[in-house]
Amino acid sequence: MKDEKLKITYPDGKTIEVEKGTSASELAKNFQNNGQVLALRMNNKIYSLEKRIKYSAKIEPVFINTKDGANIYRRSLCLLLAAAAHKLYPESKLLVGHSLGYGYYYTFGNGNKICDENISLIEKEMQKMVQQDIPIETETISYNEAVCLFEKLGLEKTRKQLNFIAPPRVKINSIEDFSDLYFGPLVLSTGVLKTFALKPYGEGFLLRFPNSSDHSKLTEFVDEPKLFEIYSKYKKWGQRLGITSAADLNELITKRKINDFIDITETFQEKNIAEIADQIVQKKTVRVVLIAGPSSSGKTTTSKKLALELLAMGYTPKVISLDSYYVDHSRTPKDKDGNFDFECLEALDIELLNQNLVDLFSGKEVIIPTYDFHSGTQTFDEKNKMKLAENEILIMEGIHGLNPKLTPKIPAEYKFKIYLSALTQLNLDDHNRIPTSNNRLIRRIVRDYQFRGKSAAGTIAMWPSVQNGEQLHIFPFQNNADAVLNTALDYELSVLKVYAEPLLRCVTPNEPEYSEACMLLSFLDNFATIAPTQVPVRSIIREFIGGSAFHY
Repeated sequence: MKDEKLKITYPDGKTIEVEKGTSASELAKNFQNNGQVLALRMNNKIYSLEKRIKYSAKIEPVFINTKDGANIYRRSLCLLLAAAAHKLYPESKLLVGHSLGYGYYYTFGNGNKICDENISLIEKEMQKMVQQDIPIETETISYNEAVCLFEKLGLEKTRKQLNFIAPPRVKINSIEDFSDLYFGPLVLSTGVLKTFALKPYGEGFLLRFPNSSDHSKLTEFVDEPKLFEIYSKYKKWGQRLGITSAADLNELITKRKINDFIDITETFQEKNIAEIADQIVQKKTVRVVLIAGPSSSGKTTTSKKLALELLAMGYTPKVISLDSYYVDHSRTPKDKDGNFDFECLEALDIELLNQNLVDLFSGKEVIIPTYDFHSGTQTFDEKNKMKLAENEILIMEGIHGLNPKLTPKIPAEYKFKIYLSALTQLNLDDHNRIPTSNNRLIRRIVRDYQFRGKSAAGTIAMWPSVQNGEQLHIFPFQNNADAVLNTALDYELSVLKVYAEPLLRCVTPNEPEYSEACMLLSFLDNFATIAPTQVPVRSIIREFIGGSAFHY
């Protein structure tokens, strides 16, 4: 019916009627005075501005200076880079790596170092395409058309993935004659993507982009050499095994060859933990191991695995929980919303912690405090006395472990600091990466439901606050680490999918978390499932799904 009217409700409650088929870009014009709009959230799901409205909806703008806006900008920028690189070097395979600061690391698939001249030419081509303001088109084609298209473009991993997801219709994005699988809404045209730079780095380059708060400029580059070194190590390991993408993993699963890969993956992680234990022993002066990492990076299981390795080397590890050193509620700082801020350093009794450590290292006996989260009080019990023998070593894990202000009274030679990160070396395909935050959020959703009874929507709602805390209290100190451990297991998303999918499907369009749930469900569609029974009982994955041989 051509004259059918749809009811559109704005964030302030105002309603209007529009013709069915009105474009999202037309509605977005009403918000442009408040900033640049990259997409619309309709009934709590994010759509590109080219979307035609087919039903009544509550709408709100997705501005460029928001987290969702930043994701759209970066995803669009990646497509622009792939299109420019394909235009200049159609025979070279562009490979995306992990994130580094506000940027993504890229190489060419031939394994050769990309010279500065090539990088400069690609950057100039991207700038030219921005000036031309080329439309970024989204369309749906048949499965057979998609197969032919990706074979023609030489996108090997993208073509291979179609063997395992095999939809009757395939959604794609295109810039001129280059196309890629659709992974989420993009900007309408290349003219939006004005702020970026290519920076030579390692054997390749970084695609640098602005942070979400100011898209008019790039922030100063901060190198993270230890993190890059660990990622490169895992990437080379994956290349040796021939497992570098979701399609490669799916092939192992469908051909029933996944068991060996699970064993190899777990063994490789155990080997890396053992190497860190060797470093601790070789230093000879270490009295305390400090372990830090972002949420759901596997700190607890890593602590227990490291303790086993140290036991095998003649040490007797003892664990002190930093949670025990929270101050009473009367002394707990509050955040800008008036809530207790348990993530800031000042929420811990730093003076008592340092005095306890100094006393322990001098051979004295101390009472380790206990913190009651329900009453918000710290208590001392004679049962919690501790004394360190000559061969005993402390293990402490918590978000502030790498912050020098946590243990200022402890000599540097007594400390060994470990940073954990869940950096999967897998990509979705050659130039679409798996965000580390997606991996950790899915871990957290599964764990929160399994052990805390929290819904997926509840975990998603608190995730921005968790990430803000990480930006303030963890990431700035990662270069202080003596060792970095990658806790991601390249098969884990296929296991976590079994638990996460039904939880995410319970998030309704009436909830603000619906768009994130939809994104995660779409992301998990790229992975075949692995039965949880195939996960070893000492695996880090067991920290999230349950059934671990360790006691938490």
